[in-house]
Amino acid sequence: MEGLVPLALANGWASGISAYGVVFLMGLIGRLGWADTPELLRRTDVLVVAGLLAARSASAWRCSCSPGSGGAGAGSRPASARARRPGAGRASGSLPRVRVLRTPETSFEALPGFPHEPRYAEVPDGDGGGGELRMAWVEAGPPDGPVVLLLHGEPTWSFLYRSMLPILADSGFRAVAPDLVGFGRSDKPADVADHSYARHVEWLRALVVDRLDLSEVTLVCQDWGGLLGLRLVAAHPERFARVVASNTALPTGDQAMPEVWLRFRETVRTASTLDIGRFVAGGCARGLSDADRAGYDAPFPDPSYTAGPRALPSLVPATPDDPAAADNRAAWAALCRYDKPFLTAFTDSDPITAGGDAPMRTMIPGAAGLEHPTINGAGHFVQEDAGPELARIVVALARAT
Repeated sequence: MEGLVPLALANGWASGISAYGVVFLMGLIGRLGWADTPELLRRTDVLVVAGLLAARSASAWRCSCSPGSGGAGAGSRPASARARRPGAGRASGSLPRVRVLRTPETSFEALPGFPHEPRYAEVPDGDGGGGELRMAWVEAGPPDGPVVLLLHGEPTWSFLYRSMLPILADSGFRAVAPDLVGFGRSDKPADVADHSYARHVEWLRALVVDRLDLSEVTLVCQDWGGLLGLRLVAAHPERFARVVASNTALPTGDQAMPEVWLRFRETVRTASTLDIGRFVAGGCARGLSDADRAGYDAPFPDPSYTAGPRALPSLVPATPDDPAAADNRAAWAALCRYDKPFLTAFTDSDPITAGGDAPMRTMIPGAAGLEHPTINGAGHFVQEDAGPELARIVVALARAT
């Protein structure tokens, strides 16, 4: 496959696509494995079209303020993993119980630049049987400082914020970085079917609201951190003092997603293995060291742990009747009334979310009157490419408002 990269780059430049856009798409295919990639997506001309569609796909993430607008990988469970059945004791004939994996702590030894001790809390597992899932988070800074909630997305974990945590802490903030269920040190429902958009919202809500009882929060959200975090802002605006959104969206399915994106979604779902570290590296404009790649691989010691990364792409609302579409429309209606500071800090080199900041800036009242920065030379994973710069933007907003 490497031999196709120069040709794809040349065709990409001829078509007006940035080199990063092509490399990003090639990286996505690379992480899946060439043999697992559909024949259509191996053609360089299709890669070029993919780049164009991805760069223009922001329109598929936009919606109107009106809530009604039209506008798993198989693998045996290793003995070292901790598995539980939270719904034990339920009557026969009830829904299947959630099967949960827990990554061994030994997988997280010697993480580069990430010395923070994990903290844990139990949240309801969502299967109706009274079971629980363990969610993890790390903190830095004074425990009584103003809260900055750092939400990661697909397929990362709190490790993503390692360059931002010390800057926020040294500035007097209590930085809280959770691991979503299925990621990082949090428990991992082992079946893709156990993941739903609604469950992920509720798992995160239970941690942030019920267990940690966070208030006066500055939310920093990227990728799925926005798909989930903005839902919390919409449902609990009284708990959030301000928002910084970067390379994220809140899609409703009312605009068609590009066909090439749908094909990539299917490939992620069906690929025999997912190379998580390579996936993250493919979304970085400034590169990623082997040690940092290993940090992203750490939560997933074998394919049986990757149901979360497999599931999330399929949970993005892509049609108006998607199970999450109505709730996201309602969330947009609430966000259109959110008048606290709402800052967008998107990058200039993310072909997937480019332009997604426009509806936030135009439709959310709290975005008015703010100077919304563009972070240059950074890709989808802004925390990797420009973490300190994003941290300084957060500190400046929190101090000014």
